[in-house]
Amino acid sequence: MKILIIEDEQALNASIVTYLQQEGYTCDVAYDLREAKLKVADLPYTCVLVDLTLPHGNGLEIVRMLKENTPETGIIIISAKNALDDKITGLELGADDYLTKPFHLSELNARLKSVIRRRQFNGQKTLRAGDLEVFPESAEAQVHGRKLTLTKKEYDLLLYFITNRNRVLTKDSIAEHLWGDHIEALDSLDFVYTHIKNLRRKLLEAGGEDYIQTVYGIGYKFSS
Repeated sequence: MKILIIEDEQALNASIVTYLQQEGYTCDVAYDLREAKLKVADLPYTCVLVDLTLPHGNGLEIVRMLKENTPETGIIIISAKNALDDKITGLELGADDYLTKPFHLSELNARLKSVIRRRQFNGQKTLRAGDLEVFPESAEAQVHGRKLTLTKKEYDLLLYFITNRNRVLTKDSIAEHLWGDHIEALDSLDFVYTHIKNLRRKLLEAGGEDYIQTVYGIGYKFSS
């Protein structure tokens, strides 16, 4: 799952990224309103954490952009104690939650999981496709009750597929979801094929169906 952190305090931004990466998230960052606008216009995110007081403008502009263009994206406002009016406005615009600084990173993680569960999984704690079950909160999956041994990227790929079932996903969109900002450092997108091949093999070896279909010339589709 890919998260965008929009926060101009670099130390706080870095600590959030470090914590969330340890929790298994792919993180992109923005430090001002202009950079944030470019990111949300360019890439899809599972959830966006947005500070309201940013260089070059107010984070509420990002909330408006997201609600107009990608309403399925979760939004958590992070703000100072004296920004009550802006927090209320943000919630009225459609933000899912807010946290007041300073906050514990464990609380942020709990709020993030709750928003994602409501937004992406309709409140479900278990996602099912045939005999395949995925448990987002524990980042685990099983087939016929047998736990799959997946790498982090394979699990992220499986979750991306199952939450976009029956939709064709391009190789570029898969790469951006798995690597975020770091995609520019990659020489090619061959790794996408490698991860899909390994994931498909593990699902079949566990007795699962071949859920992943190749759509030649376009990308891949997960059907169940």
